[in-house]
Formats: sequence, structure tokens, C-alpha cells
Amino acid sequence: MRLDKLLISQGFGPRKECQFLIELGAVSVHGEVCKSIKQHVDPKGLEYSVNDTVYQYRENVYLALNKPQGYECSHRPDYHLSVFDLVPELLINRGLQAVGRLDQDTTGLILFTDDGKWLHGLTHPKKHIAKRYLVTTKDPIDATQIEQLAEGVALRNEIGLYKATDLVQVDEYTLQLTIHQGIYHQVKRMIAATGNAVDTLHRSQIGEWVLPETLAEGEWQYLEASDLLKLQHQ
Repeated sequence: MRLDKLLISQGFGPRKECQFLIELGAVSVHGEVCKSIKQHVDPKGLEYSVNDTVYQYRENVYLALNKPQGYECSHRPDYHLSVFDLVPELLINRGLQAVGRLDQDTTGLILFTDDGKWLHGLTHPKKHIAKRYLVTTKDPIDATQIEQLAEGVALRNEIGLYKATDLVQVDEYTLQLTIHQGIYHQVKRMIAATGNAVDTLHRSQIGEWVLPETLAEGEWQYLEASDLLKLQHQ
């Protein structure tokens, strides 16, 4: 792959900007400064540096972010900050998209990628990828409400019943549950259907991939091949 095309693919800007970086001597491969825009490199496993910062070539990027409250999952938020403000511009330049959404007041695991096929596969309704949440409610949770969630509740303008699995009552106001769909405001609507209301909502897991305790709010990390397998597990 030509070096300028590699830089373009990695989000360093349009062709002229990437060529300027090379001609300026800002790009090094294997420790050697490159000044020819026509230089070819093998991208597989390649580490290179731009302005003394080391990067690894990634054909596609996959990220996990621990989303704080007050951020919208949109490039053009209406009323709050954007989750895209929390990731480097270099990645946004690659066409990074959020995989599904979390409400501005919901915290926890949100995924990003520039791989459209993977995004579609993970969010397709027929996939039923499990998503686990920690819910706190306005009113105490009782056994009847838990039973309703396990058996399935009807939601306005939706077909069929929506169930939660792996229900664990942590305390009087706190519940862990897993859903297998992804309709609009699903957990909040399910809790409302039992006569209660959500106070706080936190997504802790997608598939078999659990949000690491070491990933602080507002921080992100790359996902590798082994992580992607866990995320796609139903």
C-alpha cells in the first residue's frame, strides 16, 4: 500500500494533507523517516509514527467506551454533549459510528466502529444479542414486578411481549437484568409497564463482553479479535 493512502485510511486527513506530512518528514516507518509519497509499505501488523507518536495500522477500528451521563450518541447532539467528543478526531475521521445508542442519562458500555458490515450484523433485530443492565428504580421493586418482567410485558406500539432474563434483585431499589432486543427505550418502558419507573440505568455487558472495572467513565479502549467474538455471542 502506498504510504499516503495508508495515512488517509487511518484518518490523518485528505490526500494533500497526508502527502504534506510525508514530504515534511513527519512520518517514520521502522524507525526511518519517509519522504516519498510513493513509498509502498506492507500494512499488516505495521507500526509507524507521525510527529513522533507511534500508531498501529488497523484495517478497521472497534472501540468500547464507558459512557458518562449527559452525552448523546450522535455526531450532532440536540441538547447535550456528544459521545464522539470523547474519542480522538483521528478515529472520527475514519467514519466512526456508534453501534446502537444509549440515552443521554444512561451510562455504561457503548461500542464504536468504522466497519459497517460488523455494525449491521451486531444491531440487526434477528441477532438478539444479549445486553445486561443495572437498574435503580423510583419505587421499591416487588416480586410481582420481577415476575412480570420474566414472563414478558406488552409495550405500546410494539408487537408481542418483551421479557427480561437473568433477573437478580440486588436490593430494594436495584435490579440486574438482561434483554435480547433493542427497541427504543426498552428497559425504561419495560419497568414502566410493571408500574414502576427507572431512576438510573447502566449497561454493563453486551454478549459475553463485560465492561471492565478499570475503564473509567469517559474512557475508551480498542477491541481486539477475541473481544469481538465475545460481543457477538448471543
